[in-house]
Amino acid sequence: MPAPSATTAAAADWRDWREWPQQLTGLWQRSLRFRTIIVTLALTMLAILVAGVWMSIVIQNDLFDSRKDQVLSSALRATQSAQQIFDSADVQGDLFTTQQLLNTVGEEIARQSASDMWALLRVDATPSAVSTDVSSPGFDQSILSDSLRESVRSMPGSQWWQSVALSWPDRPSSPGIAVGQQLSTPDVGTFEIYLAYDLDTTNETLQFVQRTLWIAGVALLVLIGVIAWFVVRSVAKPIAEAADTSARLAAGDLHVRLEVRGEDELATLGRSFNAMGDSIEAQIKRLAELSQVQQRFVSDVSHELRTPLTTIRLGADMVNDRRDDFDPSTARAAELLHTQVQRFETLLDDLLEISRYDAGSVQLELEPTSLAHLAEDVIESMAQLAEQRGSDVRLVAPGGYSPVDMDPRRVRRIVRNLLGNAIEHGEGRPIVVTVDSDQQAVALGVRDYGLGMAPDDVERVFDRFWRADPSRKRTIGGTGLGLSIALGDARLHGGTLAVWSELGRGTNFVLTLPRRDGRLGAGSPVPLEPDSAAALDALGHTQPIDVLGPGGEEAR
Repeated sequence: MPAPSATTAAAADWRDWREWPQQLTGLWQRSLRFRTIIVTLALTMLAILVAGVWMSIVIQNDLFDSRKDQVLSSALRATQSAQQIFDSADVQGDLFTTQQLLNTVGEEIARQSASDMWALLRVDATPSAVSTDVSSPGFDQSILSDSLRESVRSMPGSQWWQSVALSWPDRPSSPGIAVGQQLSTPDVGTFEIYLAYDLDTTNETLQFVQRTLWIAGVALLVLIGVIAWFVVRSVAKPIAEAADTSARLAAGDLHVRLEVRGEDELATLGRSFNAMGDSIEAQIKRLAELSQVQQRFVSDVSHELRTPLTTIRLGADMVNDRRDDFDPSTARAAELLHTQVQRFETLLDDLLEISRYDAGSVQLELEPTSLAHLAEDVIESMAQLAEQRGSDVRLVAPGGYSPVDMDPRRVRRIVRNLLGNAIEHGEGRPIVVTVDSDQQAVALGVRDYGLGMAPDDVERVFDRFWRADPSRKRTIGGTGLGLSIALGDARLHGGTLAVWSELGRGTNFVLTLPRRDGRLGAGSPVPLEPDSAAALDALGHTQPIDVLGPGGEEAR
């Protein structure tokens, strides 16, 4: 087998990556621990983000204000020192002396202000004064905005400042502050003095503080995540144990209990759960004992009635055989006695069968059997009864002829019961018996066109001794246990017995049996909800069957 290529591996990784959202969604829905940790981390991250941004802004403003105050104080000190030098100087119109004075003022400004970027710009001049501006090397006058210079010129006694960007030949530009004020002297004239201060050190301090804050925030987030994991684990573990114990208790393990530790709320929950488990176990045991008593009673009564019933049956048969010698009323009584004894015997047989199911002692006697042929035999055996009730029974068998391992006696009983119910409740209308198969199962459907049943009645149709219409009498000798026994026979084969019914449309029972291994596929070869067109074709009809009697009244 060739090794997977890099393209194949990359495609597999991509597919796995695309499945991550679905996997995370499933984990979010299934895991309380995962949801709690994610919510905790998200809220913590939001809190750290808000606190970090707020602290960064506050620290940034504090650092800037502190540095600005230092700069303004330094600039004011340098300006005052320069003004003192101007005031004490006597240049008397000597240009050389004036230039020396300006150089001295520049040196004093650099010394007092702790800034090597300064400039003296002329505002006006006397006829004997120098006319050139003086500045330190590297001072770029373009950083001075027009508004700053206008403010310095218009208000001589005030100090003005603005934030600027300082350019450097060997490194990127850095933030700074430019401070301006006026200097004046009668001999030299009026000057604008400007000093530029570099804030790069302050900016580095701010970046260091911000980095420290974010690193501490990430570390705090990880620490809170670990703490949350341990806390949630300590809480979620008992909850998971309770859920697992509940599932085992629901599955029938009545002895399982929770381990109780401590005296906290979880311990109280554990004790309450264990008390509930003890109560459920006691009640189930009591119900099981009652059920066993009931099963034993039904079985014992059925067996005890068998002997006297046999004697009564023999007497009833003898009387029934001689009913022609009796007067009409006595003959009718003998016939009714014979019929009711037969029904009583059938009821005992059904009760014994039900007791075997309840006791779990029913065994299958499997034989290879064709379901289609079995259905043919049952239809033939009940043809006379169907004819008496006016029902036409049709067999539609596109499949189901190949033999399948089943208990023919029990399956025959199921088919007889379904067909008997269809004849009794079919209101004399046609009945369709469908047999089909596929690779996994064989199925048989019995469809009648009687009055049908309401949804509530459909849910209870397999209950013991239940009838949709209690006032309606049984006309073919049913006991009320036939469908319950039929459902048990179907499940004993690993199959299903389902019912569909609607008022005004009739009823359809579908028996599905597996071909092998006792496993069924997703569907049945015979659909549960019948196809009206296919049923009409099988019956040779082209119009729907009217379920209403003459004049629009419901047939009875």
